[in-house]
Amino acid sequence: MINPYLEIHTLLGLVEHYSPSGDERPAVEWLVDQMCSIGFSNSYIDQAGNAVGVMGDGPKQIVLLGHIDTVPGELKVTIVEDTLYGRGSVDAKGPLASFTDAVAAIGPIEGWQFVVIGAVEEERNSEGARFISTQYQPAYAIIGEPNRWNRVALGYKGSASADIVVRQDQFHSAHANQSASEIVIEHWLKVKKLAEDYNADRPKLFNQLLLTIHAMVTEEDGFSQNARISLGARLPVDLPPADWYAMLAQTVPGADVEPKGFAIPAYECAKNTNLVRSLLVGIRAEGGTPTFVYKTGTADLNIVAPVWGCPTLVYGPGDSALDHTPNENISIDEYKKAVRVLTAALKNLVAKSENGL
Repeated sequence: MINPYLEIHTLLGLVEHYSPSGDERPAVEWLVDQMCSIGFSNSYIDQAGNAVGVMGDGPKQIVLLGHIDTVPGELKVTIVEDTLYGRGSVDAKGPLASFTDAVAAIGPIEGWQFVVIGAVEEERNSEGARFISTQYQPAYAIIGEPNRWNRVALGYKGSASADIVVRQDQFHSAHANQSASEIVIEHWLKVKKLAEDYNADRPKLFNQLLLTIHAMVTEEDGFSQNARISLGARLPVDLPPADWYAMLAQTVPGADVEPKGFAIPAYECAKNTNLVRSLLVGIRAEGGTPTFVYKTGTADLNIVAPVWGCPTLVYGPGDSALDHTPNENISIDEYKKAVRVLTAALKNLVAKSENGL
């Protein structure tokens, strides 16, 4: 009897191996073994802990970069009719598995090398992507994130986090002085107004400055008052993190602006490329009407694309509205369509490149 889940073995196996950021190793080892068993020329774990599968040995390279880590929160893995439930089924093991299965379906092509990577730490600081950005020089790159099987993503916003901190000496509450908490709230209102003014003539979210307060903390020790707002910013392409931090500092004079973590510039992919056209061919071959999307989040695209400088896009099955949710699930039919789309697109891309188109 034919195993009814044979076509989704890669997807199912990845989802069954729970892999929150920092604990990806079992899933990485499983994927490396799976790549070997379905015909990859070579598969291994690189120095950053990423799963890497190589098909072919030609000088022209196409990198398909997904991420193998998930947010915390293990979910029961079940299949109900056409739907697979489980942590990572959408974000982003669905796209990664589709890359793996598509390249296996194509096999080696003379003059070309396909590299499929399951990167670690994407949900935290993108350590896996930061490592591989200096290891490859692809002619084309596809980044795996869920955007539905018939959509191509061409841009992700940047991100920058910072604390706005007000520190001052303690005083008696009977005095008319403003407390550190009152001052930091006034600073937040100024920053909020800054964003509103910045966005006034920018109707598209992708082009706007989007702000979020992650936390507010006040402290007193009898001698001083400290008030802190932890602020996250989603940045448009024309606002690099350094410029944003400078704007923020100018808006809150007297406060300390303390950048946190890794700031990441936004990135917008070129639209008129053979890579994009080939994905559109693949989607239409499956009866779909392709559309483009620009996302308000940040992805490994932002890390590798500026370094590689090659035609790049983001593709993958799954509904991104289910990312990180307790109901995360993916349509098996959609997954299979995405594999066929990628298979057709990569073949078309290679043919166009060989013919000089």
